[in-house]
Amino acid sequence: MKKSAFKLLVMLALGGSFLQFQSCKEEQKTIKPLVIEFKKEAELVLKTANDSIIKKLDIEIADDEYKTQTGLMYRDEMGELQGMLFVFPDEDLRSFYMKNTNIPLDIIYIDANKTIVSFQKNARPNNETSLPSNVPAKYVLEINAGLSDQWQLEVGDKMEYKKVE
Repeated sequence: MKKSAFKLLVMLALGGSFLQFQSCKEEQKTIKPLVIEFKKEAELVLKTANDSIIKKLDIEIADDEYKTQTGLMYRDEMGELQGMLFVFPDEDLRSFYMKNTNIPLDIIYIDANKTIVSFQKNARPNNETSLPSNVPAKYVLEINAGLSDQWQLEVGDKMEYKKVE
């Protein structure tokens, strides 16, 4: 075989390999990121200690082990009037962290009487530092960071919620 014919065959073989590699790269670009959609499971009302309504929210409820462990992980956004309510079987000291949570949050600790007992405000995304309740809590409400100050929530304010069908 002549050198020029051999070179041509080598170039064609390499070119074919390059095209296969390029098509694999193109396929990888079409992989869509994981998007977890908000699913309204209940309506929650925040009230002052004297029962004036502060805000009404649509919430998801985390009341089993899986939902409690994953919470708002892997989400990139949450609406202003949305949140997640964690419901525990008992009142106890609680501690949350922001592992795999991409949005900054205010974490509101609520006792068995549905009264706000403490806050962890402006929790930083993906930070694994412990964010304790400092007092026993049965419920934990997560909302977008800054909203508890904007809505002027205080220790002693109350919440109530009702599941939707």
